[in-house]
Amino acid sequence: MRTLILAIALVTAFIASSRTGIAASAAGTKDAATSVRLYALDCGRIQFRDMSLFSDTGEYDNVPGTLVDPCFLIRHPRGTLLWDTGLGDALAEHPAGMDNNGIRLFVDTPLQAQLQSLGLKPSDIQYLAFSHFHFDHTGNASLFTAATWILNKTELDAMNQPEPPFGVDPSRLAAYKTVRQQIISGDYDVFGDGSVRILRAAGHTPGHQVLLVRLPRTGNVLLAGDLYHTRANREHRRVPSVNTDRADTLAAMDRIEHLVETRHARVIIQHDPEDFRSLPRFPAYLE
Repeated sequence: MRTLILAIALVTAFIASSRTGIAASAAGTKDAATSVRLYALDCGRIQFRDMSLFSDTGEYDNVPGTLVDPCFLIRHPRGTLLWDTGLGDALAEHPAGMDNNGIRLFVDTPLQAQLQSLGLKPSDIQYLAFSHFHFDHTGNASLFTAATWILNKTELDAMNQPEPPFGVDPSRLAAYKTVRQQIISGDYDVFGDGSVRILRAAGHTPGHQVLLVRLPRTGNVLLAGDLYHTRANREHRRVPSVNTDRADTLAAMDRIEHLVETRHARVIIQHDPEDFRSLPRFPAYLE
């Protein structure tokens, strides 16, 4: 009888350990997050012969320059959020880049390949959100049709006007009509615990937004979208000539800078090459 009981116990323990091993292996494949993590992915770069559109007071007239175009993956115990989707993986087929009215666009490593290095497929992304709808932030949107798209109503209404706003290509966002949607009109707490918050910062576009992420070790990090394009623009409060509203832009700068001060947040100017290089090189992350 004792032998039978011992045998049953051993079999039960083996089954339990096997199940645990399978679960751990599956979790390890996707490196499940136990706390909030922030990954910066290289989603393209943009070369300008003339950067004049980035200031309406002339500082960049006839000045060439290069901006980076990252995407950001936020891994949270309750899910994953992709913030902006870059220029589009199709550009990776053109190593010398492609010209767009004097602007040269490059993608060195497809976004899908970078996600794959974490064991993730586009269908593993639960939430997708955009700082705004310009083409350089929405290029890979159609890959993420399994996600819930968090869409700013003002930005959406502007895109759906008979004449789309400057820099917006509605075809890149056509999938929004068939995906799960979360329509927002102001600040929004993505996971409901205050750790990942979308904040209204209109002016660059009608519904422009920034993202505030609270990390367990680093503290607060603010992804500034296109509130600023360079460090100099932040320092001197320069307003791009293509912004939809100058007064709204300055008001957004005031609001966000006050929040940065009170929350002791680190600001990441998304298009600034120095700010991008200051982040851990993917697949390393901030936590």
